[in-house]
Amino acid sequence: MSNAADRPPRWLAELLDRFDESCFTPPPREQRLRVISSASQRDVVLGPRGVRVESARGRCDATLRADAATWAGIAADVRGGLAAYGEGRLRVQGNLHLAVGFLAATSGSTDPGRLRLVMVDTPLGQIATQQAGTGEPVLMLHGLGATKASFLPTVNALAPQYRCIAVDLPGFGDSAKPIGAPYHAPYFARAACAVLDALDLERAHVIGHSMGGRAALEMGLRHPERTGALALLMPSMAWRRARPWAPWLRWIRPELGLLQLAPRPAVEAVVRRMIPGASGGWMEAGIDEFLRAYLDPRGRAAFYAAARSIYLENPDGERGFWTKLATMRRPALFVWGTRDTLVPRAFERHVREVLPQAGQVTVDSGHVPQFERPAQLHGVLLDFLARHPLRGRRAA
Repeated sequence: MSNAADRPPRWLAELLDRFDESCFTPPPREQRLRVISSASQRDVVLGPRGVRVESARGRCDATLRADAATWAGIAADVRGGLAAYGEGRLRVQGNLHLAVGFLAATSGSTDPGRLRLVMVDTPLGQIATQQAGTGEPVLMLHGLGATKASFLPTVNALAPQYRCIAVDLPGFGDSAKPIGAPYHAPYFARAACAVLDALDLERAHVIGHSMGGRAALEMGLRHPERTGALALLMPSMAWRRARPWAPWLRWIRPELGLLQLAPRPAVEAVVRRMIPGASGGWMEAGIDEFLRAYLDPRGRAAFYAAARSIYLENPDGERGFWTKLATMRRPALFVWGTRDTLVPRAFERHVREVLPQAGQVTVDSGHVPQFERPAQLHGVLLDFLARHPLRGRRAA
């Protein structure tokens, strides 16, 4: 640096000195993380050529904002960054994968269960993962339009006892987004098994939210030897009521999303109407993650393909969803929300009819209980997993 004014603050220099690439796979192209305190702003540039600091300029991919005292505490405490984020003293905007990856890589922790955001290679392309903890593995599959970031509170709650592996399913977040992929439950189940293969894991418990809950059920049906207990948070399920748009939707190609104009203000307004009370903390970060994926043409095409497959899934008949669900034998717990407007509690009665042995719990929340009622939800999950330990698995 040419003079003292250009040098990064001491706390930022200390964070960069302990940057650990094994905790964060650098992005394939350079991305800018703006680190802001009450006294300064700097851009941390991360990419395939390493990490460097520059003066803040132009647009950035994500921001980390805290007061000077919080940053000093983060630099002094190896777990300070993630703790400050969880407590609301550190604010994140934009690319949550980039921001949390930076915090993980600069934590200074050498604990084998430290948080890591790393890419894994699979036959379906690279899949982004968020891993923490040791013990029996728990695979976490997010909902439609969400990313692995939707499980940050759950990873934090379960990592003291389990090896948590939250993934970006193909088409979402930072994972590969192949054009023309089916993006339906069997495809996502295959991707989940590919992640287990890449991590040399024979079996794992699976927690799935919304669309990820449907993928988790598919794992239990098609790959029961790879799954332990299944926790289904408001899982998307085949509708039993009439689907008037089905005949036309079958002829509409999701790839049209590649050409669609998607101005951010209009999309954000729609998302906020869909998720009542979506403000503050974790929820704001989740909305940023949805917009980051949806505003990418490939991500938008994947979103439409996944939504289309959910709407068109056949409920009845020999190959219908409810017929297949009745054959599942893995331990399962269904979690419903009293105020969920996307996956209504009415499904509880249908599940009880075809899968009477499954557990069912209702929490006082909308569609995202890990953000809205984390303590209640995570207590339920820990109790359920403790009652169904894995048997005959490889060491995690």
